[in-house]
Amino acid sequence: MIIVDLGALPDPAREEAAHLLVDGFREHWPNAWPDMESARQEVEEALEAEKLCCAAVDDSGRVLGWVGGIPGYDGNVWELHPLVVAPAKQGKGIGRALVRDLEDRVRERRGLTLWLGTDDEDDMTSLSGVDLYDNLPARLASVEDRKGHPFGFYRKCGFVIAGVVPDANGRGKPDILMAKRIEPR
Repeated sequence: MIIVDLGALPDPAREEAAHLLVDGFREHWPNAWPDMESARQEVEEALEAEKLCCAAVDDSGRVLGWVGGIPGYDGNVWELHPLVVAPAKQGKGIGRALVRDLEDRVRERRGLTLWLGTDDEDDMTSLSGVDLYDNLPARLASVEDRKGHPFGFYRKCGFVIAGVVPDANGRGKPDILMAKRIEPR
């Protein structure tokens, strides 16, 4: 596996990247990219000049996963959006490699922080299905992963919970905000 700029790959790779969004988010976040049209649009937006977009490809050039980065705060802060790995390839280090590569690219641009939002729409964490306005600091301090929510993966990558948007996706369905400091080398 190697990681390359998605925009440097042949056009069929963009279609593969769009398929990954639909397939990768179907189970827990079906409204994120419910169809190929919305997924293609996301890929094209991720390839805009000021953004970062890289893909993990196998020896045959097939896209295994990809990640995007969106600059903010005059380039001091970058949003990781989206990150997707083919469901059959998850758990093999591809996502972690994509996150590390994005961190390196943000570092090269003198970014200081990388952040993301990771929704909990189907009761995968202890922050879902509860009134987060009731003692929010305690709930954040004791958040638990119930069903393999991505926040556990991001924690392993060094991200910390920086906040939460209660009811972001409907009552009891929060967006968990996570961030990581990008250290200079």
